[in-house]
Amino acid sequence: MERTQVETEKESTQIDNNHLALNHQHWLSRNRLLAAYGAFTVYASALAILTGHADRTWAIWAAVGYGLTTLILWLTRHKNVPVIWPMLVSLAGALAAPVTWLVTRVSPTPEVQVISRSAVLLLQHGSPYLPAGALDNWLSYNPYLPVMAVFGLPRALGASGLFADPRLWLTAVSIALIWAAFTVAAPHRHCEDCRHNTRLSTVFLAASPVIAFPLAVGITDPPVIALMFLTLALIARPSGLFRAAVALGVACAMKATAWPAVPVLAAAVTVRHGAQAVWRFTGVVILVAGLLAVALAPAALLDPYAFLQNTVLFPLGLTSHKTPAASPLPGHLLATTGMAGHWAAVALLVAAGLGFAVSLIVRPPADGRAAAWRLALGLAAMFTLAPATRWGYFVYPIALVGWMVLTRPPTAADQGAAPPAKVPAQAGVQA
Repeated sequence: MERTQVETEKESTQIDNNHLALNHQHWLSRNRLLAAYGAFTVYASALAILTGHADRTWAIWAAVGYGLTTLILWLTRHKNVPVIWPMLVSLAGALAAPVTWLVTRVSPTPEVQVISRSAVLLLQHGSPYLPAGALDNWLSYNPYLPVMAVFGLPRALGASGLFADPRLWLTAVSIALIWAAFTVAAPHRHCEDCRHNTRLSTVFLAASPVIAFPLAVGITDPPVIALMFLTLALIARPSGLFRAAVALGVACAMKATAWPAVPVLAAAVTVRHGAQAVWRFTGVVILVAGLLAVALAPAALLDPYAFLQNTVLFPLGLTSHKTPAASPLPGHLLATTGMAGHWAAVALLVAAGLGFAVSLIVRPPADGRAAAWRLALGLAAMFTLAPATRWGYFVYPIALVGWMVLTRPPTAADQGAAPPAKVPAQAGVQA
């Protein structure tokens, strides 16, 4: 019997709807959330035992928050309770509560002190950096690039209490950027399921130890990581190349750890959009970073040696005062053997960088996801070989892997991970 046109169209519509439903299967199923929050609980509990000071304070709060979230997810596993509610418990326990407690009851961490002082210097002298002659101890240095001083401006302008602390603004900006990145990366813009998945991913990542722990103790990496996420999300869209370059330029004007992303993403742009596009992309990144640096540190142009001392030599461990934030990684261990060992570590770091650059030319990443994997590997190697490094820097490769997992296209194997999503009629209109 010959099939009618109506039957054919009906079957085609059903296949399209099944494909759309598959696109809405979020990786964060209840079972995966249980496993993740269980692991977070173990990590925070171990940290509470093994560390001290602000790290222990965060760990105690986080262990309670993660533990309660795990318990609620387990108790409601057979009930129709949206997972977003127990996830909000983790956000409160691992981020909101420890940030508030540490800001109001504990002395500022060194990172917070540096950011606050840099904002005062910026307002008074037009540069967030002390001159070379005033660098009399390790806390005198400011290893951050000029945009980071913006987070200290509320205190410098007279704010007090919670609203004066840079950690509040680091947290707010990081969460907003993470949400924006997941929104851009969503398969559809006008779709309730996509918006729901965006909320799940944002809360999960913001409450995870990779983001919540650094934010609570004032470490400045989360907003840079979030800008990397936004760049990766925008670069995947044909119309988002300029905005991706602007986002990466802001990150590069904030912290030097963002600069390795420039050649990696430029290589991906070359493959996807051609040589002409990569020159525009790289040019916009450098232009935005340069303009922001000049606007926020105009006086630093008159004292380039102070800028070099603070942002290049100090992070490399080549100044008379060394940072105590060091971990027993290969580059640091080699540097502690003496000046020859220190320069050997620097040489290894440069050699690794050159090898990485050659790999980008010989085999460039084909798309944003491949670029993220390559960037994660490159940053992991860089942090391993750097003469002045710490375990905390590995939040970059870990966060990038997390981004890849949370934004990966669903497969047929994911159909059993969650009930089929109800796809609205307009979901497929705008992708």
